[in-house]
Amino acid sequence: MWRVLLVEDQAIVRQGLKVILEQDENIKVTHEAENGAEAIEVLQKCAIDFIMMDVRMPVMNGIEATRIIKRDWPNVKILILTTFNDDEYAVQALREGANGFLLKTADSAKLIEAVYSCMQGGLTLHDEVAAKVMPKLLQNRQKETITVDLSPRELSITKLVGEGKTNKEIASELFLSIGTVKNHITQILHKTGLRDRTQLAIYAVKHDI
Repeated sequence: MWRVLLVEDQAIVRQGLKVILEQDENIKVTHEAENGAEAIEVLQKCAIDFIMMDVRMPVMNGIEATRIIKRDWPNVKILILTTFNDDEYAVQALREGANGFLLKTADSAKLIEAVYSCMQGGLTLHDEVAAKVMPKLLQNRQKETITVDLSPRELSITKLVGEGKTNKEIASELFLSIGTVKNHITQILHKTGLRDRTQLAIYAVKHDI
């Protein structure tokens, strides 16, 4: 069962999200926080697998919290959830290592699907957000060239990561085991000097892989 931390300054919203998420037997909301600073306090004391976090909050916002959490707890998955359809927030969140960006207009099925996607290594972007974010990530991509030596297999995997595919989906498409895909991604991250899978997805888009 995945242990979930909800970070949202409005209690009624947290309660609604908890009810929705716990409809799935694999999801348990174990902790709640009203801002990014409280979220970090929770992580210092408790084991958390997944964080669903608002962007605009008092004390510490979601972008700043994501930066700190991904630095100190890189394996924790973070889905940014907001009412603000703002491409700049999405770009910042992804650059700081968020595993997805979803609008609060998403239905309950989409929320649960997003948790699964993030936990399985995918990159979740709300359609409306993706339509605005991708052009920003693609800007000036022709000026950037690949300076690391990736094998054809590594390039194929990088391309699929850039498409938001999970390890399971990549393994199925390339006829590999999930373990082999994970090993390849680890090697790719080492070669490129990137921190995590989200940065690799952005790297793939920027370099038109």
